[in-house]
Amino acid sequence: MILPATTLLAVGAALLTMWHMSRIGRVRMSEKVLHGSGGNELLARRMRGQLNFVESMPFVIALALVIELAGAGGMWLKIVAGIFLAGRVAHAIGMDHDYPHKGRQFGTIVTMLTLLVLAIVASLASFGVI
Repeated sequence: MILPATTLLAVGAALLTMWHMSRIGRVRMSEKVLHGSGGNELLARRMRGQLNFVESMPFVIALALVIELAGAGGMWLKIVAGIFLAGRVAHAIGMDHDYPHKGRQFGTIVTMLTLLVLAIVASLASFGVI
């Protein structure tokens, strides 16, 4: 059984993880920081941005998975997944700044709304409402 939205979400997550890793690696190489953040603020923010991504991603994938397995997926779920991934990119870019950045705010709001919507849909599916 192919679960298209979950598959696309997992592929997007893998690519975004690689993107986070490369952004962190570039700062590490240019600043010659082998472990931790080495006191480098940009590196610390990028590391925290990656961790923030990793903290929410498993829940979004799990919720998308159960929604698709319940037969409640569809194009809407792919669209939500795409918006979520775009929000995570915006959040990461926003984390580069040492002031409140709209990208970070947008990414946070999109992530919270995605989790809420998917949790509601998965709950409704579990009760057979949808």
